[in-house]
Amino acid sequence: MDRWLGKYSDWAYALLRLVAGMLFACHGAQKLFGALGGQSQLSNPLMATAGFIEFFGGVLVALGLFAGHAAFIASGLMAVAYFMAHAPNGFWPIVNKGELAVVYCFVFLYIACRGSGRFSVDAIARRR
Repeated sequence: MDRWLGKYSDWAYALLRLVAGMLFACHGAQKLFGALGGQSQLSNPLMATAGFIEFFGGVLVALGLFAGHAAFIASGLMAVAYFMAHAPNGFWPIVNKGELAVVYCFVFLYIACRGSGRFSVDAIARRR
């Protein structure tokens, strides 16, 4: 499979980073602005902080601007969210409805390890 798809790995990674970042930013937009069917949760400092990290961290990851740092913080946020909101309801993510938090946690951990990648704002800035 690497022989056929390996040449597209940089593009696939950029697409993963873009989609994961934008979807994550949507969660933040719900908490911060009440957008996309959500309710603004600015009155709750914990949720406001989460919304800030989700929105701005998601945008940074999607753009590939300091993506490694933003993804590391986002990964930690998702770990905290899982253990605070989901784990008390059962051990297995499928039972406690924490699958999305777990997937985001590990996708962002991967992005934190790999960095912004070839197709990113960081890569453009390095070329100049």
